[in-house]
Amino acid sequence: MSLDETLKEFLYNYQHLAYIIIFFWCILEGELALLLGGIFAHEGHVNLGLIIFVAGLGGFTGDQIYFYIGRYNKKYIQKKLKKQRRKFAVAHLLLQKFGGLIIFLQRYMYGFRTVIPMSIGITRYDAKKFAIINLFSAWIWAAVTILLAWFFGQEIWAFVAWAERHWYLAALLIISFLSLVLFAFKQMEKSILKKRNFKHSQENLQQL
Repeated sequence: MSLDETLKEFLYNYQHLAYIIIFFWCILEGELALLLGGIFAHEGHVNLGLIIFVAGLGGFTGDQIYFYIGRYNKKYIQKKLKKQRRKFAVAHLLLQKFGGLIIFLQRYMYGFRTVIPMSIGITRYDAKKFAIINLFSAWIWAAVTILLAWFFGQEIWAFVAWAERHWYLAALLIISFLSLVLFAFKQMEKSILKKRNFKHSQENLQQL
């Protein structure tokens, strides 16, 4: 049995659990779950509008959990700071620069999906305001990704079939893409921290 046939059989066998699977998957992660949700909808196993609604709620719930970890679990945050101090510093600077907009942007920022909600939780940012922005952000994020997967469902299956035949090329493409994304965000981190350090040095010079 080919890979695309195996995946289609999986979708058919577990379609009764689709909403539950997508909800909890979106709490933990995101993009793969949304693509799966779009494919479920493309195959007619789930309602398109309802799967967007459920996936958005999952993403919302996940970020709310991270927000309240930042607000109330100081011991956990201290441990995270030791390992990811650089990312927390960048997240704090982004919050200062973009305000509530960063709640929308963080869903598309590889490596910051958990750090930014926790960083916001550490601050005195209003919890109700965060929840409202987070909810609409999660639904928009879910809608955009799921609709793309739903619209291009046939092309996705064609790519899966191609990847099975040319797995080495598919692996190279995926690794190259992920490496490029990771490099881009690392460069962004360096740029933001460099600007902060330059600003601090200018302020110190002015005080002399």
